[in-house]
Amino acid sequence: MENPNNATRRNFFKTGAALGASLLAAPAFSNFSTAKEQAPKENIGLPNFTKRRTLGSGKHSLEVSAIGLGCMGMSYHRSFVPDRNRMIALLRKAAEMGVTLFDTAEVYGPYVNEELVGEALAPLRKDVLISSKFGFNIENGQMAGLNSKPDHIRSVVEQSLKRLRTDHIDLLYQHRVDPNVPIEDVAGTVKDLIAEGKVRRFGLSEASSENIRKAHAVQPVTALQSEYSLMWRKVEDDALKVCEELGIGFVPYSPLCRGYLTGLINERTKFIASNDNRATLPRYQPDAIVANWAMIDVLTEFGNHRGYTVAQVALAYLLAQKPWIVPIPGTTKQAHLQENLWSAEIEFTVDELKQLTEAVSKITVVGDRYTGQSAQQVKN
Repeated sequence: MENPNNATRRNFFKTGAALGASLLAAPAFSNFSTAKEQAPKENIGLPNFTKRRTLGSGKHSLEVSAIGLGCMGMSYHRSFVPDRNRMIALLRKAAEMGVTLFDTAEVYGPYVNEELVGEALAPLRKDVLISSKFGFNIENGQMAGLNSKPDHIRSVVEQSLKRLRTDHIDLLYQHRVDPNVPIEDVAGTVKDLIAEGKVRRFGLSEASSENIRKAHAVQPVTALQSEYSLMWRKVEDDALKVCEELGIGFVPYSPLCRGYLTGLINERTKFIASNDNRATLPRYQPDAIVANWAMIDVLTEFGNHRGYTVAQVALAYLLAQKPWIVPIPGTTKQAHLQENLWSAEIEFTVDELKQLTEAVSKITVVGDRYTGQSAQQVKN
């Protein structure tokens, strides 16, 4: 008997093709990934759609799912904290559906997000990749300035390994560049940790081109993780070019602009300031939300004619830019997880991508992405 999930999948794409001006059967955009899909697992309950991409190059590369999972919002910075057991179930369901890259950090909570990820993925550890980060002092449960001194990096890694219930971190990022510590010393410390088997690959987050080059010369960088979405495209001017030149993968965090590019946030949305950084960010104030709604209108119009949601169009745009881009949208809901993963199946024609790019480029985004100290930390 035919698997009903396969029929559902075909019907989804038939509907999108019938509605679209351009058929999905048209030639795919040349930069779209051609990696093979992971073989479906048995008794999953939901189809496995996630394709594969490669971060980094040569012996420093990692093959990962085309879309990863940002885990921060399951316990930190998103107003409410969902039921822990439900989040453990969601993390395991994500792995069953083909997600292999799970992103966390010691400062998410702090600590509790690593503990959550560690507990959830311990039974599946050989089948998944975990990325975490160092780079901050933590005092009284709060981030208290930058710290990438070698001894501190080592201490953070040892504690993270315990919380993650593992003997190695697959991808270790410097969370923010510390201007008081030479980036070469940071890269050298991670290089030693790789030699010791405690870390597999090295990554940077929100690093300048100059610092990327300096670090890469000491220990090849596998991935750069920085903010990138249709609401923040500055990485297209420089960072992506450096990554392509050096053979470094790119991992967009907040690819849905902290939920805004789902169309589910509006000017009446209330953020709980004690556990949500959006409450203080200019882009999420009511006036800015209304002013930026032109972006949602464009994505809705584009998606409606092709059978896609706003979030799927936003994610597919990033995937279409380069075959080594791997977004890590976060979610606390299984329905949204499936929706996000489905975006890896979308292939824009050249004309579709051009049309979408031209439309969003006409929109002036209102509101800075960060202010104060946080703004300074992303300029290094």
